[in-house]
Amino acid sequence: MIGRFFGRPKLSVIVIVYDMAREAPRTLRSLTTPYQKNITPEDYEVIVIDNGSPTPLGESVVSACGKNFKYHYINANDAQKSPAAAINLGVAMSRGKIVCIFIDGARIASPGLLSTALKGFRLYPDPMVATLGWHLGPDLQQKSVLNGYSQEVEDRLLEDIGWPADGYRLFDISVLAASSFKGYSAAPSESNALFLKRATYDELGGYDPAFDLPGGGLLNLDFFIRALERERSPLIMLLGEGTFHQIHGGASTGAPEKQIDRFQIWAEQYRQIRGKAWQHPEKQALYLDSMTPVAKTSWSAPVNRAQNQDP
Repeated sequence: MIGRFFGRPKLSVIVIVYDMAREAPRTLRSLTTPYQKNITPEDYEVIVIDNGSPTPLGESVVSACGKNFKYHYINANDAQKSPAAAINLGVAMSRGKIVCIFIDGARIASPGLLSTALKGFRLYPDPMVATLGWHLGPDLQQKSVLNGYSQEVEDRLLEDIGWPADGYRLFDISVLAASSFKGYSAAPSESNALFLKRATYDELGGYDPAFDLPGGGLLNLDFFIRALERERSPLIMLLGEGTFHQIHGGASTGAPEKQIDRFQIWAEQYRQIRGKAWQHPEKQALYLDSMTPVAKTSWSAPVNRAQNQDP
């Protein structure tokens, strides 16, 4: 359960986990200080919602990250197949005026993610701050698994770059996710680290539990679209920061043919709920901060740029 600690943080990071004993500890470590630069533990809290894992991640794993990390386990009998309710619960438990949603607890953060995102709220009164997403490995994980990519290969990649000593070297071993295939030339179709004011989150109605398919289907994409539709909220994309997906057998990183079948099901549910077909969001973005040389080389590289596209 959420414990008590003194002072109100500026930011609450909500991390949803399910059966991620290997991946979640890395994600959480990437949200600790001093890995996260130019921010103190008093500035933020991390609320980990375990959405009914058969073997719970456990309080000890989370509390070891710091006093600003809190853990809540949803009993497997009560957990929903979609993470919508878990996300809304995490936000309800939060105390920060700004919230960040990690719908997927298998995503490692870059070192300047939190502090750079907070800059956006000093520049604009009510922005949406987002990052691009990346897949660890030589290709989209839906494709790389067909060529021998595995958790063991990924573990060696992370060892080779000496992670977590320099988190920006994650760009060396990653490619843009399909949702971010346009790079910085256009808005992504979703963000796996979306920052917005808590009051704005509440105004949007949170994540919609009608998206009840395993993994949520287009749940995250739906919330991102609704957030971008707020005309008074500019979209700020963080240059040189991102989240990096670890392979874990999630709903969206299976073999390509299965991915297409799943997306058709997800898109049909979106049409039924929203009364229209899903389309890639269109909104002019503003860009914040600078890009490290490693990040610039990675996102502009031609590898997979022509093939990476929304599923």
